Amino acid sequence: SNQSPCKNHHLACYVDYLVIGGGSGGIASARRATEFGINALLIEHGPLGGTCVNVGCVPKKVMFNAAMHAEMLHDHKDYGFNVPAGTTFDWSVIKKKRDAYIKRLNGIYAANLNKANVTTVLGHATFTGEKNPTPIVEVGGEKYTAPHILIATGGYPVIPSDDDIPGASNGITSDGFFELEDLPKKTVVVGAGYIAVELAGILNALGSETRLVIRRHQALRAFDSMISENVTNEIEASGITLDKFSQVTNIVKDATSGKMTITIQCSPSGGRSKSTVVDNVDCLIWAIGRKPNTNINIDKVGINLDNRGNVVVDKFQNTNVEGVYAVGDVQGKALLTPVAIAAGRKLAHRLFDGKTDWHLDYNNIPTVVFSHPPIGTIGYTEAEARTLHGDDKIKTYSASFSPMYHAMTKRKTKVVMKLVCLLPEEKVIGLHMQGLGCDEMLQGFGVAIKMGATKAQFDDCVAIHPTSSEELVTLR
Repeated sequence: SNQSPCKNHHLACYVDYLVIGGGSGGIASARRATEFGINALLIEHGPLGGTCVNVGCVPKKVMFNAAMHAEMLHDHKDYGFNVPAGTTFDWSVIKKKRDAYIKRLNGIYAANLNKANVTTVLGHATFTGEKNPTPIVEVGGEKYTAPHILIATGGYPVIPSDDDIPGASNGITSDGFFELEDLPKKTVVVGAGYIAVELAGILNALGSETRLVIRRHQALRAFDSMISENVTNEIEASGITLDKFSQVTNIVKDATSGKMTITIQCSPSGGRSKSTVVDNVDCLIWAIGRKPNTNINIDKVGINLDNRGNVVVDKFQNTNVEGVYAVGDVQGKALLTPVAIAAGRKLAHRLFDGKTDWHLDYNNIPTVVFSHPPIGTIGYTEAEARTLHGDDKIKTYSASFSPMYHAMTKRKTKVVMKLVCLLPEEKVIGLHMQGLGCDEMLQGFGVAIKMGATKAQFDDCVAIHPTSSEELVTLR
């Protein structure tokens, strides 16, 4: 870290901008602020880059890429390649390279902060409860304050308590997934959100005997119904054992073998309840949700939290305390790296660059789930659109087909696509798709939808043949 940025101050080290959290949002905001001659200080207790770089998007995508290789191995013979029997996968090779890649990224983040003259303080920040006039923050015995303080502390994955589910602490979370040294032979993943779906998909593709335990009848229930239905079918078709209407009720770990015996209770609505005992489980992953990191004595400053513990902010990322802001996962909306980055940068422009009205538009944020095959979605689901505008104002177009890649293969995955349009001009207000290539297909359509494109404008664009993406401009 570079030389002390403190301006003389009797109570605390005083800077222009104090950022708590060195993840996507905090780093982006601090760096952007220094471009306007602002003296910024950033506090982080762990490796730089936050969830995304260390235990999120980045290592996950590396594993997804590995899993794609595994899936395509099944297709090599269909495309005329003689793949020797007994081709094996060595988890430790990719783990070592992945860890090295992340270390490299940590270094790049540190170098970028340094280059921008952001002072980095290593340690855990807490509010002292003092104000002068904005709150004072303490790290390792040193006190800091600024007229503008950004909370960008992120979130963490939750695990049930052993009181609620006996033996729950024998499980790991997505964080622990990235610490695994070997491919587990047998895995149980609990959860129906995108993290559960992605991790189960990766493990299954790489050769772990995988079970996914979900509470209702479908995974990804917050997505468009077409996606929930299709992803659930693809999960089952891929060879994952899917326990629907189910919950894990008990976990017993054998002290000698280290293997777990897991009881899964299935209670379908209206049906008979039954329990299944799964033994010899090497790895139990809880992917049941995330909570905000607010363990920084946030109550001492009187910052409002919602009933889930998220920091409450307005559209300008202001908290209820003057001079204190929050971006990223800690504020509970759209928990995505590019959202935190965009919100953090917009905030820096608003505070230090005179752009008084700048704020992030949380509508039409494109997102991708790296499932097998991947999902792309932007805008309203059909159900949301109908609730918002009324049935008579909504028209949808959809398609479902087998992509050309699978014309040669025994293994099949589907492509499903849907446009949600608002009448009378058929403005596209939602786009949902799952299938090979959908992850890289969405960004450009995202631009079009953000610009307010109509169905007629989609159709006006000449199709690119032969691709899956051409379906989106030829829907009838």
